[in-house]
Parts: sequence; C-alpha cells; structure tokens
Amino acid sequence: MAETEFAPEPPEGFTASARGPYTTHNGPFFHRTAEDGSFEHAFHALKRHCNGMGIVHGGMLTTFLDGVLARAVWNATGGASVTVHLSVDFLSMARAGDWVFGTGHVTRKARDLVFVEGRVHTAHREVLRGSGVFKPVRRRIE
Repeated sequence: MAETEFAPEPPEGFTASARGPYTTHNGPFFHRTAEDGSFEHAFHALKRHCNGMGIVHGGMLTTFLDGVLARAVWNATGGASVTVHLSVDFLSMARAGDWVFGTGHVTRKARDLVFVEGRVHTAHREVLRGSGVFKPVRRRIE
C-alpha cells in the first residue's frame, strides 16, 4: 500500500485555495492577500511533486505558475480567463519539504488579452519566472 503524504499547516495567513479538479488533484494550494494588496500563492512540495532526481517537477512548477498568473488576471479583470501563451524560465530548484511561493502581476491589458508576469521562489532561492498572455472568457454553466 502506498504511503499518503499530507502538507503541513500553511504559513501564517495562508488559507486553502479553491481550484478546478486538475489543480485540486495536484495540490493542495494556498493563498493570502499581502499587505500591499497583492495575492500570494503557496504549496508545500511533497515527494509526489518531485521527479526521479528528487526535485520538484517542472510540470508541477509550471502548473503552479499558470494558476498564479490566472489569479492575477482574475484580480485585474474580475473574471475567468484561459491561457493563450505561457513562457517559463527555470532558475533553480525546489525540493520535497520546501514551501514554494508565487506572485503575479498584470503588465498590460488590451481589449481581448491580458499580459502578466510572475515569480516563484522558496525561502532560500528564486526558482522560476514566467510570463503569460490570457484571454478573458465567460464561464459556461454546465
């Protein structure tokens, strides 16, 4: 039987994030509003988030960044969006046991597109930076 891992209690001020099924399956993810009003995101890196070399998988970090950027778009537009383009630069690594944090901010809003940048880090190092282009959409109720 496989051992189940659980994230510890999040850092002070962070609460669980409600996300869609894919992201919920890969989490848990947490968020808080910073003193400057920006949104901070976090997840505790578990062994299941790591690749065969014991570092957090690039796909996990990219998924996390995509959510960070999408939330920045939500905050700027008041609605949902879909990713049109995502560019990621891996700068360092995170390992199981690290708390991984991310922030994003909108750099430009056009009529149909929103441009956003973000950063992901641990307590000791910057792990990734990225940028994206998002298209605001109306949600369909199914």
